[in-house]
Amino acid sequence: MVDQQLAAQQATLQNGRVATIRPLDEGDRAALLAFGQALPQDDLLYLEDDFQSPEIIMRLINAHQAENWRQIVVETDGEIVGYSSVRRLHGWSSHVADIMLLVSPKCRRSGVGMALAHAIFNAARDLGASKVIVEIVEEQQAGRAIFERLGFRVEGVLSKHTRDRQGQYHNLLILSYHVG
Repeated sequence: MVDQQLAAQQATLQNGRVATIRPLDEGDRAALLAFGQALPQDDLLYLEDDFQSPEIIMRLINAHQAENWRQIVVETDGEIVGYSSVRRLHGWSSHVADIMLLVSPKCRRSGVGMALAHAIFNAARDLGASKVIVEIVEEQQAGRAIFERLGFRVEGVLSKHTRDRQGQYHNLLILSYHVG
């Protein structure tokens, strides 16, 4: 596998602001929690992990150097405005990596999501993945569009596979891209 440390990159967003795309680190606890607490309730309904929970944020921070997991943030003006992770699966699926991506509502449609998607996709390659998947609740059309622009296609639909925090069931789409 490739070295765990990915280099920080600069990106100019569509609004002209400069963003830093970099690995999550130990000093990001307060900023990542603030990011999670600023997410709208609608976003929180569809997240597997509760980004408003200090315990979950601590777990993410503690895992920032895990061997088969990369976490990347986008920062503007000292504030985290995007988070993404990629985990290489184990066993007979060790060639597959699973991606997750979140963007602050105030930075959507500014290029943050696409820049973050490219960075995390590259991190998946660095992990040695030949196939990358992303699981998206069917209602998440904007997220789906980002990954489809990268070449992902719907590979499967799991009927009523997820349940949001209000107890409502949703179909889960599995989108995939074959790297090699």
